[in-house]
Amino acid sequence: MTTTPPLQAAADAAAKVADGALLIDVRSAGGRAAHGEIPGATLADRHDLDALFGPADNPAISLDTPVVVVCGSPNGSGPVAEALAQRGYTHVSHVDGGFPAWKDAGLPASDPIEAPATSSEPTASREPTAPARP
Repeated sequence: MTTTPPLQAAADAAAKVADGALLIDVRSAGGRAAHGEIPGATLADRHDLDALFGPADNPAISLDTPVVVVCGSPNGSGPVAEALAQRGYTHVSHVDGGFPAWKDAGLPASDPIEAPATSSEPTASREPTAPARP
């Protein structure tokens, strides 16, 4: 039976990393380019954990290695943290608030290298509307 890996405040996660935990960033290349990167973070494809961690039945990284997962939000890091716990990693957590919380806490982060993508959603008309009639 595995437990759900805990969320950690960004400052607590950074302290864990300073103590030797492996920090993995599972955001897409576009997400990192648009919002910035965490220096020293190991990049991992959330859909191909075997590439970094090895197959579940033959892990490349010791199962007792502390691991901190960061994404754009806990919705992205949570499933990765849970997948690692299911593989047998015993010291996994993820950052509450994701990369934005990390950056807002004043922790090391690079500036974006490109402007964040704008929404392709239609915008509301800017033409004035007629006042309602009584």
